[in-house]
Amino acid sequence: MNVPFSPVITSLLETDLYKFTMWQAMLHRHPATQARYEFLCRNQTAYPMAELAEEVEAQLNHLCSLHFSQEELDYLSQLRYLKSDFIDFLSLFRFQRRFIRVETDGERLIIIAEGPQVHVMGFEIFVLAIVNELYFRRFDPLTLLTEGRQRLADKIQRLKHFGQEKQEIFSFDVSDFGLRRRYSAAWHDEVIGTLARQVPEFFKGTSNVYLARKHNLVPIGTMAHEYFQSFQAFGSVRLRDFQKAAMEDWVQEYRGDLGIALTDTVGMQAFLNDFDLYFAKLFDGLRHDSGDPYWWGDLAIEHYRKLRIDPKSKRLVFSDGLTIDSAIALYRYFGSRIQVGFGIGTSLTNDMGTQPLNIVMKLVSCNGASTAKLSDSAGKTMCDDETFLAYLRQVFNHYQ
Repeated sequence: MNVPFSPVITSLLETDLYKFTMWQAMLHRHPATQARYEFLCRNQTAYPMAELAEEVEAQLNHLCSLHFSQEELDYLSQLRYLKSDFIDFLSLFRFQRRFIRVETDGERLIIIAEGPQVHVMGFEIFVLAIVNELYFRRFDPLTLLTEGRQRLADKIQRLKHFGQEKQEIFSFDVSDFGLRRRYSAAWHDEVIGTLARQVPEFFKGTSNVYLARKHNLVPIGTMAHEYFQSFQAFGSVRLRDFQKAAMEDWVQEYRGDLGIALTDTVGMQAFLNDFDLYFAKLFDGLRHDSGDPYWWGDLAIEHYRKLRIDPKSKRLVFSDGLTIDSAIALYRYFGSRIQVGFGIGTSLTNDMGTQPLNIVMKLVSCNGASTAKLSDSAGKTMCDDETFLAYLRQVFNHYQ
């Protein structure tokens, strides 16, 4: 029996905000860059991912038929950091099907986006959302949604109970970062709407631009690893200086907006070596995405103190595999020493009683040269070029 086609993505707004902010920076400053992104599933699955290939193809065909509506462009133009020429570019933009392909290798699903970076960088979040939803459509929705709603209710009760406790100096702010690994679009919408209604004092925003617009929330995000990684391959930048070059371009592009810097492209220690007084004053704070968060936060606070910057004037955003409970614990530890924020992903949007997918779609090369992330957590590196990895580790003294 043929199942009617049901699109996973219905709006090009349904991506993470940092895709737009990185996109604008690359369009303005490195428009000729060629890039390659590869999909990877890191965990065991209930059935072979290769079985999804045909359905993924159909969803990508649909994705490439979409365009931004005038209402969506008007919404984006209200974000003061997005410039009018970028909005004009988006008004003409269409994803090009020839820049993305789907293959299989045994039980593996292979998805590769390759071409001009400003035309392929946007595929990532859509691909991850598509694969997730197609994968979970084969599970019993009644069972999963019943469990998911109960778990969401428990989280809300935990937050309400926490709200009755003594608070630290700074506020406890939670945002949704769960688009890329969500159970489904409809469930994501339900989660966001429920949190916004029931715990507005804690729930402050979402990375999902479409849902931010729909629910009148603040869209949250600045930059991802791909932004920093791209600078590893630019011929005009020494590898040793790629982080400083990336931050300098960002500062010049946004002039004080979007001031949270991601720290773990080559590890926190190497980042802080480049995050001198100049950048520490220009950026509002830092985002944690790998390694022990307590070690990382203490290191960040000490770095600000060494630079004679009051840590209480800065902000730390935690976003690595958080739950409500782990976020509260981090808040208790840091919330009177520095401003804090918490981006919670899978625990909000795919806590359904079954194992979520651990899938990524990472930048692996730019302009024909390898790129890599050397995070503060083992197992997150995604690069097949061992020579480049060894060189990168040597340059930044990163041997984890």
